[in-house]
Amino acid sequence: MGDLAVLVASPEAWIALLSLIVMEVVLGVDNLVFVSILSNKLPQAQRGQARRLGIGLALAMRLALLSVLAFIVSLTTPVITLPFSLPRGADGRPMADLAFSWRDLILLAGGLFLVWKATSEIHHTVDPEATQGLLDKKGRASLGFAAAIMQILALDVVFSIDSILTAVGMTEHLSIMMAAVTVAVGLMLVASGPLARFIHSNPSVVMLALGFLLLIGATLIAEAFGVHVPKGYIYAAMAFSGVVEGLNMAARKSRKSKSKGDPGLH
Repeated sequence: MGDLAVLVASPEAWIALLSLIVMEVVLGVDNLVFVSILSNKLPQAQRGQARRLGIGLALAMRLALLSVLAFIVSLTTPVITLPFSLPRGADGRPMADLAFSWRDLILLAGGLFLVWKATSEIHHTVDPEATQGLLDKKGRASLGFAAAIMQILALDVVFSIDSILTAVGMTEHLSIMMAAVTVAVGLMLVASGPLARFIHSNPSVVMLALGFLLLIGATLIAEAFGVHVPKGYIYAAMAFSGVVEGLNMAARKSRKSKSKGDPGLH
């Protein structure tokens, strides 16, 4: 109740809440794209249920992690140190030993999974024969509902830990963190349906989204090895690519309309 009173009475708390909501929404884009792509591989009747369940599990996991905040913060303590030093730096002195915390190991596993998943999906999209292998004899998606949920849940773990550690760095009030996470995941739930339908109806956007996942996977691997990649650069590149693809879609639509209206072009 004390944190709630602070939130109501303090402008700083409201600013922290709004900032954290924006940050959580931005960090949730990766999770949302992955859920949309994976749910589109299910039969039509199961896609909405898979998206709702996957995003609901993300919310439950984030709130559960917030309830054990001290444990989550402890995940940044190194647990494995390799018995050799990294190459010497520019000043000629040896750099620090290569150490991994539980957070690093989780990010590494998640990054490798994303790279593998994005690469395999790109292969299935490019290779028609591989794409045929994704369908059963009746032409239905062969990915099972349980398999899709398990894959979504695996990435939920990675994105949830990253999300919670970001929240810890922005505010010390647990109620503000929970409110921001709940609002952000609610927005993800609302946006999941339109985004999934948009991705499904635009094949070129599917490839762009898979490229985003490949980039995010490589970023997670770099973070696991202690190489910090500013998220602003990643999302700026994603936004720029999205704008360019939007212009390409508009150009294709314009050419199609013109060809239908001019009989000489047929």
